[in-house]
Amino acid sequence: MKTIVETSTKLSKYLLADDVAITATADNITVGDPAQFIIGDMNTGNATVHEGITNAPEDWMGCKYKLDGTTWTIVEGWVDPVEPE
Repeated sequence: MKTIVETSTKLSKYLLADDVAITATADNITVGDPAQFIIGDMNTGNATVHEGITNAPEDWMGCKYKLDGTTWTIVEGWVDPVEPE
């Protein structure tokens, strides 16, 4: 797996299969070849792509976990947006 992490917060924003191409530039991040989607608010200046992820949490959701490069940590106070109140 691969994950795209916001550098300043360490939030894992996207989790993708190993075979999905990720192209990061100074302007944006393109996912897929051909492009499946473009992340306009993330780029080489504010995001890090981690590859070879083998220990992603089974209940991963974007912004639910932080990744420091090796260790996953759930965000303190996380509230699942799909769980009924």
